Parts: sequence; structure tokens; C-alpha cells
Amino acid sequence: MSNDSTNPDLSFSSRADWLAGWLRADRIRLDTLVSLVASWSDPDARDDIINALDALAEVVSSPRAAEGALDAAVEAVEDAAGMDTAQVPIDKTHAMRLHAELSTVVERLMRFGPGRWSVSMPRQRGEIGGAA
Repeated sequence: MSNDSTNPDLSFSSRADWLAGWLRADRIRLDTLVSLVASWSDPDARDDIINALDALAEVVSSPRAAEGALDAAVEAVEDAAGMDTAQVPIDKTHAMRLHAELSTVVERLMRFGPGRWSVSMPRQRGEIGGAA
């Protein structure tokens, strides 16, 4: 399904079958790669990062990786590269847009089954776009 968001790089959308949703946060990927490359320029850090990436590759390719091994290997890469927590700052405008998008996804996900309920969406109450 196409993403009709006004900001697809940071958005919620429904999967084509409406059985799941998508959260897209491209900024996290960008910040992760920039952080990795920034640390890569230090030769000592580069060796640590390569070792951590090799260990991560082993875990990913292992059919019987120990429970928690993937998380530990990813954390080792993050530590070696000095990566910060994956966060995306949002302002009020983005928060309201994301709320409306997520509400639409939740409505679609909850349309069937015993736990069915309705989400009061801001755009239905006239809170987005100023129209009442």
C-alpha cells in the first residue's frame, strides 16, 4: 500500500492487507550510518567496530544463536561505534500528524475480533487543519 503521509520519511501506514502497520523512521537509519562512519575514521575504533561487526555476522548467520545473542552483538557494535540511542525528535505538528496516521492504522487493525474498539481521531474532531 502506498504511504500517503505528507512526510513519508517519518510516518505510520497500514500494510496492504490491513493486518499490520508500518512505522517508517528513515532518520534513525541515517543517524546510525553517520554515527558508524564518524567512528570509523579513527583507526583504533575501526578495528573494534570490525570485530564487533564480524561477531554480529556470526550471530546472524548462526541457526542456533543463543537467546539474547543478537541483542548483545548489536549492542557491541553500537558501543564500539559510540552510537547514541535511536531517537527522532518531533515537534507538535509532526506529533499531531503521526497521531492521526497511527490512529488510522489502529482503526484498521482493530476492525475485526473481540477486542474491537474505536480510536477518536483528531481529524474527526476537527483538530487538524483548523476545520471544525
